[in-house]
Amino acid sequence: MNTYDVNPTAATSVAVSDPAIERAFITRVYGWMAIALAITGLVAVATAADPALMAWIFSTSFALPGILIVQLIIVIVLSAIVHKLSAGIATGLLIIYAALTGFTFSVLFYVYTTESIGIVFFITAGTFAVVSAYGWITKADLTRVGNLAFMGLIGILLASLINFFLGSETLYWIITYISVAVFVGLIASKTQQLKRMAHGLGEEGELRSKAAIVGALSLYLSFINLFLSLLRIFGRRR
Repeated sequence: MNTYDVNPTAATSVAVSDPAIERAFITRVYGWMAIALAITGLVAVATAADPALMAWIFSTSFALPGILIVQLIIVIVLSAIVHKLSAGIATGLLIIYAALTGFTFSVLFYVYTTESIGIVFFITAGTFAVVSAYGWITKADLTRVGNLAFMGLIGILLASLINFFLGSETLYWIITYISVAVFVGLIASKTQQLKRMAHGLGEEGELRSKAAIVGALSLYLSFINLFLSLLRIFGRRR
């Protein structure tokens, strides 16, 4: 949920009203996000189809926690010190993160039917497209929406931690439905933020490439978390 913070007013030589700059940058962001999602899907399907790998995942206690720790480290690195990395390394980290996510998502095929996973994915994609389009075209300032959504995300994390010990089904569903609203808000506000960010990056260069990667990771994280929330609601369990 974090992005590389770039001052959108830094490049005074770029016309603030130039839509071509915005479109070029956001196209690159969406392109990398789509690639990351494709990698996640392919790895998830391939892993779920490999009995040996699935047996290892279910029989090795440190497998999934270890992967999640590595993923957390990647997010922290890309968010905190991306300015010290080359664009190539940042891109590689995004690809590694997407592949690791696919590896963990393979277990979903053992919890939910393949048909319901596919249906929920298309619901998520449609929701993302509509909400992101709104964030792109709206004239309203969505900064407050983003701030509220981020605070909601912190609340979700804390509530999920508490419910890990309580095991309350009611709290579980409350968290799930609130999560949908939170990630919808994050997608809209982040799209608008990326649109504004484009003008402070110049037309080409290392900074623009790295910002596109981190922006793609931010939207990717919101997408997969929205997908997981909707899957809990609409997914058909085996």
